Amino acid sequence: MDVSVDGTEKFVIGVDYGTLSGRAVVVRVRDGKELGSGVFDYPHAVVTGELPEDTAGAAGIRLPGEWALQVPDDYREVLRQAVPAAIADAGIDPSAVVGIATDFTACTMVPVKADGTPLSEVEGFADRPHAYVKLWRHHAAQPQADRINALAAERGESWLPRYGGLISSEWEFAKGLQLLEEDPESYATMDRWVEAADWIVWQLCGSYVRNACTAGYKGIYQDGRYPSEDFLAALNPQFKDFVSTKLEHTIGRLGDAAGYLTAEAAAWTGLPEGIAVAVGNVDAHVTAPAAKAVEPGQLVAIMGTSTCHVMNGTELREVPGMCGVVDGGIVDGLWGYEAGQSGVGDIFGWFTKNGVPPAYHQAAAAGGLDIHQYLTELASNQAIGQHGLIALDWHSGNRSVLVDHELSGLVVGQTLATRPEDIYRALLEATAFGTRTIVDAFRDSGVPVKEFIVAGGLLKNRLLMQIYADVTGLQLSTIGSAQGPALGSAIHAAVAAGKYPDVRAAAAAMGSAPGAVFTPVPENVAAYDELFKEYRTLHDYFGRGANEVMHRLKAIQRSAVRPLIGAALLADGVPA
Repeated sequence: MDVSVDGTEKFVIGVDYGTLSGRAVVVRVRDGKELGSGVFDYPHAVVTGELPEDTAGAAGIRLPGEWALQVPDDYREVLRQAVPAAIADAGIDPSAVVGIATDFTACTMVPVKADGTPLSEVEGFADRPHAYVKLWRHHAAQPQADRINALAAERGESWLPRYGGLISSEWEFAKGLQLLEEDPESYATMDRWVEAADWIVWQLCGSYVRNACTAGYKGIYQDGRYPSEDFLAALNPQFKDFVSTKLEHTIGRLGDAAGYLTAEAAAWTGLPEGIAVAVGNVDAHVTAPAAKAVEPGQLVAIMGTSTCHVMNGTELREVPGMCGVVDGGIVDGLWGYEAGQSGVGDIFGWFTKNGVPPAYHQAAAAGGLDIHQYLTELASNQAIGQHGLIALDWHSGNRSVLVDHELSGLVVGQTLATRPEDIYRALLEATAFGTRTIVDAFRDSGVPVKEFIVAGGLLKNRLLMQIYADVTGLQLSTIGSAQGPALGSAIHAAVAAGKYPDVRAAAAAMGSAPGAVFTPVPENVAAYDELFKEYRTLHDYFGRGANEVMHRLKAIQRSAVRPLIGAALLADGVPA
C-alpha cells in the first residue's frame, strides 16, 4: 500500500452531485481525514415549471406535471467552484492531489452528441424540454415504464426478477422511450443516452466509460447483456436499436480509473493534469464504503431529499419491489442490493413551505431556530399516536416496494384540532414506515438486515433517527462524516490512483468512524407496531390495486394540464 510519494502526504478529491448542489471534499489518502470542503448550489436548481429563459432563449416554455429537468452546465460549475474552494479550505498544495472521483444521483440522464455536448447546448435545441437533463425524480415516463413491465412479464424476461418484478419510470429505458415517442427529432439527433454520473467523468477525463453501478441498477444490464432487440422492437419498432446506437458502451469496474484529468478540466479545478479520474458511481453506493459497511447484512440508508437503501449479500435473491440486485454493484465479490424512497426530505421541505402558517415561522425565527428545528421541538413533546394521524410517504411516488410513481401522498385522521406539528411528525413517521416496509421485504426474501446505518443530511434530526430505530426495531448508527457520499467518492479515487488494492481495503483505512447511536425503546417499538399495521392497511389499499383513486386523479390532472402546455411543446415540432 503506497500512501505517499517522496515522503509527502497525498490527497484525493471526492465530488458528490446531489439534487440541488454539488459538494467537494479533500481527503487524506492514508487515513481518510477530511481536510476541507466546498459547496456550489446549482443556479437553475430543479427545472419543473418552465424552461429557464437564460438557456431556452424564450420565456414561458411550460413543462407538464411530473417533469424534473436540470441544466448540464450547472454540473461543470461545481468543478469550477466547489473543487477550488475545497482545496483552499484544506490549505493543501494542489500538486499533492493524486486522484478525483465523483458520484451522482441516479438515474439522471443526459442526451448528448458523440463528443459529449449536451443536446440542450446544440443550436436549435435549447427550447426543447427533451433536450435537457432528466433528473432522477422526472416521473413523466410512467406510461412507458408500465408498458415495459407489462411486456417483460408477458414474455417472462429473465432480467425482470432482478428488479423486484418492476422497472421504474426513473430509469434509463423508460425515459429513453419517452424521449423517442414524444420528441423523435431530439431522439434522432442525440448520439448517446448517458448517465450524468458518466457524463461528468467524461468532462473530466475526455473518455466515456459506463459505470457498472448505473448500468446494472438503472440500465437493465444483467449477466453481461441488455434487453434484446426483439423485446425493444415489441415496445416500439423505432426503439429496436436503442441499446446498440444510444446506450451500449465500455463498462468500467467501480474503483478503476476511467482516464486521466485533461488540461481543460485541470484549469477548471486547479488540480494537476494527468491525475487519475475514477469510474463514475452513485451517491448511495459510494456511501457504503464511507460508512465501512461493505459486509453482508449492513444496510446503509442515505437520507436526503430522497432515501436510497443499499446492502451487500452473499447470495442472489429475488426481493419484490427492489431497485435491483447487481453482481459487484457496490463492491466486487458480493451481490449489491438497492431499494429506495422517492421522497423523504423533499416531503418535509414541501410541508414547511406550503403547510405551515406564518406564525410558526415567526416563532421559529424568534427562537433562533429554522422551521424544521422548531417543528421537531414541538413534535418531540408528543406521545406516540397522540396526533391521531397516519400518512403515506408517496408525495413523489413510491420507489420501493410498489415501484409506482402514479401514487401520491395522503394524511388520514385530520380534524379541526390538528396542528402543523402533528402533521410534521406524522410525515416523519410515514417515511420510517416506508423504510420498515423495505427492511421487511429484504428479511422475507432471505436477505436479513443485521445492521442499520444512516448517512446524509437528515441524520442531524435526532427525533427522526429515534423514530426510525423504534419503527424498525433495529439499533441505528449514523456515519461520522457529514459528507458521506463525497468521502465515498474519495475512497474510490484513492483506489483509482493505485493507493489501495481495492475498495474494501481503502474503506477499512479511510472510512468514517460511527457517529451517534440510537437504540430502540421497547415500549416505543410496541406502540409503533400498532401504527405500522394501520400504515400497511393504507399502503396495500391504495398501492396494490384495491382502490385506483390515486391513478385516476393523476390521469385527470394530466388531461387538465396538457391543453395549457400543448402549444408550447408543439413549438418547433415537439409533440405534446
